[in-house]
Formats: sequence, structure tokens, C-alpha cells
Amino acid sequence: MPRQDKVELVRELRETIQGASALILTDYRGLTVSEITALRRKLREAGADYRVVKNTLFELAAEELAEQGLGQLLVGPTAVAFLHDEPVGPAKAIADFAREHKALSIKGGFIEGRVYGADQMQALSKAPPREVLVAQMIGSIQAPISNFVGTLQSLMSNLVYTIQAVSDKKAA
Repeated sequence: MPRQDKVELVRELRETIQGASALILTDYRGLTVSEITALRRKLREAGADYRVVKNTLFELAAEELAEQGLGQLLVGPTAVAFLHDEPVGPAKAIADFAREHKALSIKGGFIEGRVYGADQMQALSKAPPREVLVAQMIGSIQAPISNFVGTLQSLMSNLVYTIQAVSDKKAA
């Protein structure tokens, strides 16, 4: 018979998982309490919560995710970043922190129904934020139109200058 506090913890974890847009799993072995607190603060600013979880309880809470391969990432001590918005900012924050603190390593992640490995999460951390990607896309859509308008303006300007030159020549 499972203990009531563990049943409650599994229920709470399940709700947290369902409320998250993505998950990033890390191995925190070797980090001090103050370093984990600093990482939590950094992730909170990036739109994520960071919790140390027991693998067995997390696997029970994430049954449907474990079926998709998330269970293979639950080896050794695990801490999970529960992302609330876009995944690039928190992934970048974890990767930056891992560069500074070699004890932290990324195990993998779960984004939009797919399990990603550590290398893929590292690649995600190098991607520009969503706002930058949207601005780049808008700029690439806008560029041909801007060039066309500029060409039309230069044609009109050249026509006006030509007419003005002919008018000046006839007046002289």
C-alpha cells in the first residue's frame, strides 16, 4: 500500500507536468545547495521551475511520457526544469549554467510530445529566442516588398528629374 504523502506527491507532480509546456531533465550530482538555488533563480527569470525529483515517483507521475522514452533518461539523480513558455530561454540558461558548473549535465528533454537527447537540448540552447526568430521571418518577408517599393520610387524620381531637365533645357 503506497503512503499517502507519496500519493500526494505523485498527484502534484502529474499536475505540474500537465501544466508545463516542456521539460528538461538534468543530473545535478555535485552541485551545492547554493548553486542549485542560483540555478533555480536563473530559471525562474527565464520562465521555468526547477525541482529535484525521485525517479520512481516522477516515472509514476509521467506514465504517458515514460511510454514515449522519457523513462530512459531517469537514471541517477534527476532534477527537472518545468518550462511554462517557450523552451529556448530556459534551455539556454541551463546550458550556460552547465558551462560554468561542470557538475551539472543535461540528460534530455520532452517538448511537444517528443523526447530529445542531451545533444538535441544543447542545440536548442543555441537557437535564438522566439522573438528574434519572428523578427527575422518578418524581415525576410518584408525585404522583397521594400525592395520593390524602392525600385518604384527610384523610377518615379528618375522620371521627375528627366522631365525637370527637359523643362529647364527648353526654358534656357
